[in-house]
Amino acid sequence: MEFFSESLWDTLPVSWQDALGDLTPPQIADLLLDKETQDRRYPSVWPLSLLALRTAAHALTFPRKAPGGHSQDTGAAVPEEFQLNQSQSSLLGHIFRKHVKPKKQHEICQLGTLVKKLCDQANCKCVVDVGSGQGHLTRFLSFGLGLDVTGIEADPNLVSMATKFDRQLLLTLTKENQKSGNAQSLHSAPGPSPRHVVGWVNPKASWDVFIQQLGVIATESDSIRATTGSSEQKQQVEELHLEPHSCQTKAEELQNALPTQKTAINTSDSVAQINTQVFPSGNATKMLTCKTVPVNDCGAKKPASFVLTGLHACGDLSSTLLRHFTNCPHVQVITSVACCYMKISTKEQPNPPGVFQPSFSSDTVVDSCSEYGYPMSDWVRGLPGHQLSYKAREGACHAIEDYLHRLREESGLLRTHCYRAILESIIRAERPDMRRPGVQTVKKAHALSFSEYARLALPRVGLPADLPLDPVRVDAMLAHQGKVVAYFSLVLLLAPVVETLVLLDRMIFLQEKGFQSKLIPLFDAAFSPRNLVLVAVKPKEAQS
Repeated sequence: MEFFSESLWDTLPVSWQDALGDLTPPQIADLLLDKETQDRRYPSVWPLSLLALRTAAHALTFPRKAPGGHSQDTGAAVPEEFQLNQSQSSLLGHIFRKHVKPKKQHEICQLGTLVKKLCDQANCKCVVDVGSGQGHLTRFLSFGLGLDVTGIEADPNLVSMATKFDRQLLLTLTKENQKSGNAQSLHSAPGPSPRHVVGWVNPKASWDVFIQQLGVIATESDSIRATTGSSEQKQQVEELHLEPHSCQTKAEELQNALPTQKTAINTSDSVAQINTQVFPSGNATKMLTCKTVPVNDCGAKKPASFVLTGLHACGDLSSTLLRHFTNCPHVQVITSVACCYMKISTKEQPNPPGVFQPSFSSDTVVDSCSEYGYPMSDWVRGLPGHQLSYKAREGACHAIEDYLHRLREESGLLRTHCYRAILESIIRAERPDMRRPGVQTVKKAHALSFSEYARLALPRVGLPADLPLDPVRVDAMLAHQGKVVAYFSLVLLLAPVVETLVLLDRMIFLQEKGFQSKLIPLFDAAFSPRNLVLVAVKPKEAQS
């Protein structure tokens, strides 16, 4: 974004400029970003420092390829479950696909299956889904997998949508049962309808405040039971005729239908065995772990125990959930999928841009701690130079697999990087006090001329659409589009390294607290870029 306004190209060593300046997008993909490329053909001699950076970046990142997922060079490919229909997962029944985009379908099926396995392994039926949004994962865990689920979400509008979709699902199932006249249970042990809680999880609040929040059930969620009747609703769910070989079938049928559920897990299994069981055929060798952690029955004598999960919990929310896992005796298992690293709080930036506290929460929660989202561990905190800038954390959110595809296809979308960089220089010339203002996405920007793009984008930052532009200066900047792409690719090369540091810090934090963990590339990275799930299970002595 600051390529022109801060002359970023000039900050590179001259030898790097010479090596990268004239590369085509496909060459950038092969020579710089794709670590799986075997036969690299260089148009010029690269400096050893650049080669060393590339090698180190590739070596210091967690593996991102999920078992059965695509390689880095297939950024546009879709998971096998979407081969017949790119908008409908073949692993999900239609009731769980409604209102759900393909990416989310893939995520809830994979994460839901893992959570169910962990629940079975720990003999724990209760799940708390934090940042539950419209309840897509919550519904699948509850109606599809038979778990007792509570979803907590800060946005009341999303909670309202979640309860609305719950009601629609129940009505759809009832109608299907009435048409078929054939009773078949949704799953082997039907759980209650999911409960939806309106609440903001304050990262500075203690775990007992979080537990108290979970006891406040949204009124609309209660209304479902009030209108339907709990016993009647349960009977409706039990008497439904459902499609075979889908995630709506009985739990034992689900285990046979999904490739990730071929082997049963005993309660004596450990976290180190999760990958072997969930991902057979030797793929566990690519997973990362600290140590094994024995798992035992967490629910038989402690009905209040639960599994904590967060699918793409934003910013500090993921680190907060990890702290609750370590401190709260009721949380026995956690699965954490993080995102929005730029919204993580740090000592240098305790209030990062774009992070807002809901107004309704200010009077209900008292701050009880002052930890930051990064670093979490004492070990990383003691490392010289461990700090991560906002730009570094923002860069970690980009998708390298998708960008590789754009480079190889020489996609017109690459032009948007140059457009935004030129726009930033124009904004700063007009308003020197304005830095990196949020510009909402301009649809099909790559198909527009820059003047058309600027006319649409400038009003979004409070500047006139007809602001005079210097055509000679704009054309001169447009001529550097290749360098903009090359520089952004350098940034993207380091993105997985930054993500690795953030997640490794969290694993070390758990280890310092006495809990071991495992990081699993659960989703197809070419389809869902933030695909790493951090799993931790409390050992027997911590559960007793």
